[in-house]
Amino acid sequence: MTPDLSAALSTPVMFGSTTTNIAVLSVVIIAIGWVVYGIFNVVAGRKEVGSEIELAANRKEYYDDETLEGSRLERVQLFGVLLLVLIVIGLPVVWILEPGRQEGAALGWNNRYASWGSQLFAPTAEGGFNCAGCHGGMGAVGGEAPFTVADQLTGEITAVNWKAPALNTIYYRFDVDEVRFILNYGRPFSPMSPWGLVGGGPMNTQQIDNVLEYLKSIQLPRTECGPGEVEAADFYGQELCQSGSVPTDIADDIQASIDAAVASGEASSAGEAIFNLELGSGAYSCARCHTQGWSYGDPGETGQGAYGWNLTGGATNSHFNNESDMIEFIKNGSEFGKVYGNQGQGSGRMPGFGAMLTDEQIQAVVEYVRSL
Repeated sequence: MTPDLSAALSTPVMFGSTTTNIAVLSVVIIAIGWVVYGIFNVVAGRKEVGSEIELAANRKEYYDDETLEGSRLERVQLFGVLLLVLIVIGLPVVWILEPGRQEGAALGWNNRYASWGSQLFAPTAEGGFNCAGCHGGMGAVGGEAPFTVADQLTGEITAVNWKAPALNTIYYRFDVDEVRFILNYGRPFSPMSPWGLVGGGPMNTQQIDNVLEYLKSIQLPRTECGPGEVEAADFYGQELCQSGSVPTDIADDIQASIDAAVASGEASSAGEAIFNLELGSGAYSCARCHTQGWSYGDPGETGQGAYGWNLTGGATNSHFNNESDMIEFIKNGSEFGKVYGNQGQGSGRMPGFGAMLTDEQIQAVVEYVRSL
């Protein structure tokens, strides 16, 4: 479930948990008690002036042996037994509850980071860096960003609306380090500028981490998570499980878009329809990176290369000896420094589509691309 960021934003850090509330209340009660005790002690002390000998505690007759070794001793022993019972019961209770307390504290911190990240992600009018303005609101469902492109031959400048992809599936496609790299260094030749200080942007490391936490909180919850993955998936449950797939309604939308493109003649095959899928402002497509101009509605030759490398002229066949290797690569994406295909080394920039597209859909894309 998505954390209640509005509640996190409106709740002061000091009062972030029940334990903290109890501790603060206890301190207040103890402080008031000491003040009251001090007042009564001062008032009572004034009456003792001149009569210290009669009122001195060491001159007062104490309990006799019968009382000391009788009822008073029994009361002290009973008090000791009660303390022992409290320790015997209390320590196991604390031990049982401690993991939950620690998890709650960590979840509180993560929600707090996500709430801070939401402030950075917010539109400019709300004091943020306007990520929401390009990527389709605070839910990041996909949007458009104003941009200008220059014709490499004529130098003509054209104002365009660039498809900014949905980010509510960003962790379906990339891991945290890869998303951090994108935030820090941006996407060259696109509206996505560097946002981290290391890339020349305005955000420090903590702010980038806060945005990463916010993006975790808005991920579409996955279906068909593996055993134990929900519990192990950070503090965002099924949103970040590894083997799950997109929700059923999104999967249905993807298939419906594919069928509509084929039925209308816009695409000659399911593979071509998927390659150019506009759903989520291109979050599920290949053309967004591999076709020049596709992102702003003026596509050049399909698959000839842009941010991603050229797929035409048998390039994919030379990179991958067989379809199965290419299918595996598209499902998992590239991993930084790891080899793939024929003498390829991953950069981490190629997203993995295995959690968003079915095996049959990926097979169709591979067949289409290998035909280019």
